[in-house]
Amino acid sequence: MTRVHVWGAAGYAAAQAIEWIAAHPRLELALLESKSHAGTLLGESFGAFRRSDLRFAESGSIESELAAGEIVLAAGAHGQGRDTVERFLARGARVVDLSADFRFDERAAYGLAEWNRDAIAEAALVANPGCYPTASLLPLLPLTAAFAPLAIVIDAKSGITGAGRTPALASMFAEVDGEIRAYGLSGHRHQPEIERALALRGCESPLTFTPHVVPLSRGMLADTYLMFDRAPDPHAVESVLRDAYRASPFVRILEPGRAPSVAAVVGTNDAEIAVDLCGKTIRAICAIDNLGKGAAGQALQNINIMLGYPQEEGFHARTVAA
Repeated sequence: MTRVHVWGAAGYAAAQAIEWIAAHPRLELALLESKSHAGTLLGESFGAFRRSDLRFAESGSIESELAAGEIVLAAGAHGQGRDTVERFLARGARVVDLSADFRFDERAAYGLAEWNRDAIAEAALVANPGCYPTASLLPLLPLTAAFAPLAIVIDAKSGITGAGRTPALASMFAEVDGEIRAYGLSGHRHQPEIERALALRGCESPLTFTPHVVPLSRGMLADTYLMFDRAPDPHAVESVLRDAYRASPFVRILEPGRAPSVAAVVGTNDAEIAVDLCGKTIRAICAIDNLGKGAAGQALQNINIMLGYPQEEGFHARTVAA
């Protein structure tokens, strides 16, 4: 059994990760550290754990007890955990970081599991991708490798848990209910992340990215459009995606005419992708759970890869901890 600690354990993605890790047959859930919730029962924060006696540990607890070879899932807010993660690494731990802090750091393996498995397997530090990049890159990476688009447009929608658990006016129920709102129009952190991942594989097509928040607790839908001056072969377009994910346990390429369903993937690490041709434009639609494949699920998938376990191990059932 490999011990796994969770740092920054009071957030939505952390709660989902805790539920999966606790049920994993070869992982031992160790310390759950949270500065803001130290000493309180996990069940007081998340009803799914109301029968659990797990408590949040005090700040510094993981670092003081950490042993070489153990895993830390770092689930703190963006910009708050870099120094802490460095100390975990110095103790010989292996870290999967959910924040944006290491996604441009050359020392970290970029944790898009379907596309970087070998690097993840050997890494001491894995930078989990953002939720929007995950939903966008899963269709874009194989399509841009096979075709050279003139331009790319991403129109994406996320449930409100993507904003995190810290109270804010913009994420209050009364502000979100009945509303669909674009945001980050002056520059969202996920656009350069998507652009970098594409550029590393040879695609530098201009990208327009527009994220929206929708009145859902969790779930994400990314509509991606690849524009060409000449229509690609529609059969080749579908074949590219099917060939790319034929061996993937989590990515489903839907039959023509079917649309991805957010409801079908919430509580899972799955991604549903549909692709078709609209004139000279490839349209690819991807549905994921922003807390699943977009965060905690992909983190556990990466932990499995790091430890040499089957990627799907521990994903025993559909779960909705947060």
